Amino acid sequence: MTASVWLKLGHRFLGHSPTWYKKTIIIFLLINPLVYLLAGSQTCAWFILGEFIFTLAMALEAFPLQPGGLLLIEALFLGLTTPESLNQEVTNNFSVLLLLIFMVTAIHFLRDLLMIIFSKILTVTQSQAILALLFTISAAVLSAFLDALTVTAVVITVATGFHGLINQAKQANDVSEQDFQTFRDFLCGLMMHSAVGTALGGVFTLIGEPQNLLIGYQMGWNFKEFIIHMAPVSLPVLLLGLLTCLCLERFGVFGYGIKMPVSVKARLNKATPQELTGNYDIDTMTLLIQAFSAIVLIIALSLHVAEIGFIGLMVIILATTLNGNNKEEQLAIAFRDSMPFTALLVVFFGIVAMLHEQHLFSPLIAWVHSLPEEIQASTMFAVNGILSSISDNVFVATLYIEETRAAFDRGLLSRGAFEQLAIAINAGTNLPSVATPNGQAAFLFLLTSALAPMIGLTYGRMVWMALPYTIVLTISGLACTALFI
Repeated sequence: MTASVWLKLGHRFLGHSPTWYKKTIIIFLLINPLVYLLAGSQTCAWFILGEFIFTLAMALEAFPLQPGGLLLIEALFLGLTTPESLNQEVTNNFSVLLLLIFMVTAIHFLRDLLMIIFSKILTVTQSQAILALLFTISAAVLSAFLDALTVTAVVITVATGFHGLINQAKQANDVSEQDFQTFRDFLCGLMMHSAVGTALGGVFTLIGEPQNLLIGYQMGWNFKEFIIHMAPVSLPVLLLGLLTCLCLERFGVFGYGIKMPVSVKARLNKATPQELTGNYDIDTMTLLIQAFSAIVLIIALSLHVAEIGFIGLMVIILATTLNGNNKEEQLAIAFRDSMPFTALLVVFFGIVAMLHEQHLFSPLIAWVHSLPEEIQASTMFAVNGILSSISDNVFVATLYIEETRAAFDRGLLSRGAFEQLAIAINAGTNLPSVATPNGQAAFLFLLTSALAPMIGLTYGRMVWMALPYTIVLTISGLACTALFI
């Protein structure tokens, strides 16, 4: 095929991404068979792994499903892994897919209640520092019991509603242009605090982040056991993260500490729940039913009455039935948010299957296991943290927990050492990954949302504003892993 034909094909699967990115992906696809023929399967697998991580790092240019999926198809075609291995990986982690499909969808039917909660916090709280702290705590608590990505989606919706109301007020000359710009910067800081809050809470529980369930499944931990095992790291890190939030607001550094203008707050105080949520059918009974569904969800999770995905399905049925949402199109919209990432996760499992079959990371895992037992966990935290800060933390966690599980099954690790490394993997993939939008799905979701350009949130600004949190969470997480695990 000519170069022009390849570029046309590249345009098809990468949409409006820059030409250089399309050419890069095409080069990847062309060079891998040559590497396989000239250097063998293991070297080719390393190439594909590096290329896949590149597609994750460039997620702002194109959603990784298409370029990453093509790399997986090529790996299958070259025999670096097999459909049977892919099927086995998906089967082993089916509970994670259920979590994404049903739990994320379930929270869609609780969004009105969550939006009202965040709205009340914003309009009632007087202190700027306390407001930021409350948003961070709320995001952390909700992420621990719901899902970080979904909570981020709710906060984005709330902030978008606020922005729309104040923009209308500006058009009506009720809010000045200067106050409007100040409010945009205020919202930017608040959204970053909330995003970090999802990471602080996400490390706590079995469902806080998708990789938590992967790790919990490999360890056989239920909801309570996961919290207990992670507490020596998650609790101190949470406290230090909240202290960082207060310090950033108190000293007004890294883009924080901007106060909401009085004129803006006056307009928000007048807003009705219908204006804030965009749902003009909302009433007290709707909110009560959503609150009841949320209570059932938390109780069911705490008692571990069933697989988490099935609990999510139960909440979908309860919330929709009691509120009269019995049309197929009403359900379809809710499933839309979860399915792209679910599909991407299947591609993750395919790449992991390739890594297992080619034994790429076995030497690294063996090296970690060869270290003195007292430093194995902290070393694993560091190894995971570095890769998670530039790549997707779910992928990194999947890779390392399955390699570690394989080592345990071969008798290379005691049960105690296996548990220590599992805690280190969970902490290492959850905490340092706040460094860039590439590491956390919630951060990437915020950056690629319609809200980001409204409040002036760019990639560089997000990295800069996340920097103090990255430093504190990484150092404290590493210290806690070294001292208490």
